[in-house]
Amino acid sequence: MDLKNKVIEKLKTVIDPETRMDVVSMGLIKDLTVMNEGKVSFKFRPSSSVCPLVFPLAFKIQKALKEIEEVKELEMVVTDHQMSEELNGLLKTT
Repeated sequence: MDLKNKVIEKLKTVIDPETRMDVVSMGLIKDLTVMNEGKVSFKFRPSSSVCPLVFPLAFKIQKALKEIEEVKELEMVVTDHQMSEELNGLLKTT
């Protein structure tokens, strides 16, 4: 399985507790790019601009993808949420 498919399959393990659907099926992952050298980048767009679960979901996504050995660099940008700026700052420090 190539790295992009591994990333997608891993993202499918991150479940939104309110909808019980995974973040891929919900369409919350946008502009996914996976480079051969292990760089993964994408946008995480929560289902609403005031989604109360944005922090735990973002950290679950980050943790899940860091479990993939071939992922060497991860760039996730949270968009369209009232706390995007704060969350993006936190994600860069973990």
